[in-house]
Amino acid sequence: MSNESKVKIALSVNGEPAEVAFAPHKTLLEVLREDLGLTGTKHGCELGECGTCTVLLDGTAVLSCLVLGVACEGRAVRTVEGMAQNGQLHPLQETFADLGAAQCGYCTPAFLLVAEALLAANPHPTRDEIKHALAGNLCRCTGYIKIYEAVELAAARMRGEVAQPTRESLYGR
Repeated sequence: MSNESKVKIALSVNGEPAEVAFAPHKTLLEVLREDLGLTGTKHGCELGECGTCTVLLDGTAVLSCLVLGVACEGRAVRTVEGMAQNGQLHPLQETFADLGAAQCGYCTPAFLLVAEALLAANPHPTRDEIKHALAGNLCRCTGYIKIYEAVELAAARMRGEVAQPTRESLYGR
């Protein structure tokens, strides 16, 4: 594809300024993976039904398969690659690992980002609020309980509470 048939935009990706040129028909998902090399965002159904491609756009969880890349000019995109800071995992990443909330891991980046947006807006979510926030993300490996527990534990830690997983969370009932 020649440069004449590409568009060029400037945006922020994981807190860093970025400029990228791409075919104007590409989705944000394709731009992130193919043009910026950020493969943590996963291809799923590409119809907006599975949630696997979720990223944060200006702090709001969006399905990147439904957003055109050209619509991101001047905006801030956050992917799972931007969650860890200064070599430290985000509390959500830690609790997902600690509780085994990630099985195969394919859907995990999207769950992490949706949960991050939820906790930014509501640091004290109830289990029902967590379920509602995560409802658009599908996982074929878990029964979701470990995911809910991981979000609850991360929320407590992010509030500054000394929180440990329950014995049941670690070993079952």
